[in-house]
Amino acid sequence: MNSSDWYKHSVVYQIYPRSFKDSNGDGVGDLQGIISKIDYIKSLGVDAVWLNPIYKSPNDDGGYDISDYYAIQPEFGTMADFDELLAKLHERGIKLIMDLVLNHSSDEHPWFEQSKKSKDNPYRDYYFWRDGTNGGPPNNWPSFFGGSAWEKDEATNQYYLHLFSRKQPDLNWENPRLREEVNLLMKFWLDKGVDGLRLDVISAISKRTDFPNTDTNDFNETIRKYYANGPRLKEFIAEARAKVWNYYNVMTVGEGPGITPQNAVDYLDEKNGLNMIFHFGHMFMDQGPGGRFDPIPWSLKDFKQIFKTWDDAFAKQGWGSVFLGNHDFPRMVSRWGNDKEYWEASSKLLITLLLSMRGTPFIFQGDEIGMTNTTLRSVADSRDIETHNGWEVAQKKGMDENTFLKRANQSGRDNARTPMQWTSGPFGGFSQVEPWMATNENASNINVENQSNTAHSILYYFQEMVKVRHQHKVLSVGTYHPITDGSEELFAFWRKLNQQQMLVLLNFSDGILKFQVPAGAKKVIGNYESGMVNELRPWEAIVYDCSV
Repeated sequence: MNSSDWYKHSVVYQIYPRSFKDSNGDGVGDLQGIISKIDYIKSLGVDAVWLNPIYKSPNDDGGYDISDYYAIQPEFGTMADFDELLAKLHERGIKLIMDLVLNHSSDEHPWFEQSKKSKDNPYRDYYFWRDGTNGGPPNNWPSFFGGSAWEKDEATNQYYLHLFSRKQPDLNWENPRLREEVNLLMKFWLDKGVDGLRLDVISAISKRTDFPNTDTNDFNETIRKYYANGPRLKEFIAEARAKVWNYYNVMTVGEGPGITPQNAVDYLDEKNGLNMIFHFGHMFMDQGPGGRFDPIPWSLKDFKQIFKTWDDAFAKQGWGSVFLGNHDFPRMVSRWGNDKEYWEASSKLLITLLLSMRGTPFIFQGDEIGMTNTTLRSVADSRDIETHNGWEVAQKKGMDENTFLKRANQSGRDNARTPMQWTSGPFGGFSQVEPWMATNENASNINVENQSNTAHSILYYFQEMVKVRHQHKVLSVGTYHPITDGSEELFAFWRKLNQQQMLVLLNFSDGILKFQVPAGAKKVIGNYESGMVNELRPWEAIVYDCSV
């Protein structure tokens, strides 16, 4: 593997293809739609694009249930379309990161269709099949999407493991034949010239094959103790690197709940590990013991502490990512900002945080224009299996639909997956026909067209902040020094590299805060037009250059 560390200096733009741009009038985003917006992507100043899964899939879980790793989802186009997209990104100096789902396949994948035929089928051991216990599942593990993580197959009277949907059976990495198949499919995409692999739920590929019962009702604790960080995890990652990744100039980023500050560097061994990980410290902080649909309040104090804890984890080795939203979480400004009175200022503040923190920043499509959470009027409006399954669980607990919808509208995944808002026209300019899921009602006000060539727009600010990050190496690789004295609502920190010193001030409140700015500090960028120097207005963000 080339020792190139391009990813440390890059800004990555995440595209959810189904919702980005429909080119052929079927209401579904596609690869030609992305190609049609490639100059827009270039205009953002980003260095790489991360594509959510585009492989053939029954689409039970947004394409994270793959039935053919070597084929493009027909709704998205053809392999020729993919090749064209890759070539056009590369022509513009933009790298491509593919999303690979290797913890599980679809139950419609030929491997699984073979596996369930009989107990002695050659593919049986590609998955986890177990006898039941006392007339029920092999153990008490819950699925991420509600209910048991085991599904009984009447044909052989055994259960198979699925940590996610019952249509997403977990792959058995203990089987060397399965690992060889995985190596082959990775090589297929890397031979095409893909620059990076985002490895979905990599933390769970090594299972505790004795399958002990969980001893806690806290779901996130169950993930940490039983689903993630299994006994052969480092071995499996090292093998993939030795047999595949080292032969390509590829960046690998691992995703997975259960990765902690204590075990993170285990994933990032320089010779045998991944290049980078996504961590979820802040992304689970407003979830109660019941998970996504059990929201609890979060505090800025805890939020700031998580950033410090994770920066400390990578201070000596390893590399992390910075993100405030993606396809699995609510919209950034609705979750961490004020998406009403201070929608514009708080969107810009969050962009400032994202692009001034150590680690590789990932921005999710639409956050560069301040897209907000949507509003489901009924559970039937949801297009997400997790919300539908969550509603089933909630009903069993006696919850009414309005109460559940309030929770889903706050924390559900539909929020991030509404169609990209390009214009104030019908369906936000995403499609000429009704899209696969409803466009957010505010598309007529919040869209790319309205914000293009507008000096004070969120989009313009994002483009400028990307330039600032690229111009000042200290913002990508410099050390991070949080300022702890001051108001609870103030998120302030230094970034330092040799003689360079940058001061970042972020007011996470609707009020005015005081902060003594050092003499001689030069304002580099801010989300208000004119500075007030020692006072920060509501949701004000300022970056100062204090280099000596």
